[in-house]
Amino acid sequence: MLCSDLIQRIETKYPKCVAEEWDNVGLILGSMQQDIKKVYIALDATDEVIQDAIACEADLLLTHHPLVFSPMKQVTDETMEGRRMLTMLQNNMCYYAMHTNYDILRMADLAANLVELEQMDILMPTDAEKTMGIGRVGNLADAITVRECCELVKERFHLDSVKVYGQLERKVSRVAISPGSGKHMSDLALAKGAEVFVTAEIDHHEGIDSNAKGMAIIDAGHYGLEHIFIEDMTSFLQENMEGIKVFAAKIVHPFQIV
Repeated sequence: MLCSDLIQRIETKYPKCVAEEWDNVGLILGSMQQDIKKVYIALDATDEVIQDAIACEADLLLTHHPLVFSPMKQVTDETMEGRRMLTMLQNNMCYYAMHTNYDILRMADLAANLVELEQMDILMPTDAEKTMGIGRVGNLADAITVRECCELVKERFHLDSVKVYGQLERKVSRVAISPGSGKHMSDLALAKGAEVFVTAEIDHHEGIDSNAKGMAIIDAGHYGLEHIFIEDMTSFLQENMEGIKVFAAKIVHPFQIV
């Protein structure tokens, strides 16, 4: 399958125009005319991911987070991004990223469904009609404690631990969830009546202030909540790209708790 055909099928479901203006999505490296037989899917284009994709003889690396956000004036081995791009070029590998377009059109609902939210609303709308956006807020079928909510998140996202701001035995039934960074979104969750906000990268002051305002925070980690992209897009490609062999990166958290 030509790279252009594969991309057309992806962008029919996840158009680039939905992505935030600051984002960098789409084909970042390679030729639209390249023949694609093997695709490797990961969350980030790390050195380990690129080497594994090379070992799998992948023709295209597909990640959630773009390797490049800011404009580059040179592509050389003097920078980390440049070295990684050169390595892919030298191995005849295209590189495609789908970030906030996926967040808006799929990630939010996927995460909310994993924790079984009902009567969902968009947490942070990204269009004028408020029909699309980042994160979701909704209700649980039955009230549970914050501690039980932590265990639910750990189970559904396959996590060993989460960080919590709030009283563990407090009962909650309305939950906001936003995979990835939830910085500066806690007030939006509060405004929509959330009693607990599941997200990542909440800083100290935002955590304690949210708790003081009556909303618990469960910080499950950026990778911890977004690695669901890998399995989901693996299934999407397998179902929609005949003749393409798909490899999925192993779920390996980028840090350790000692």
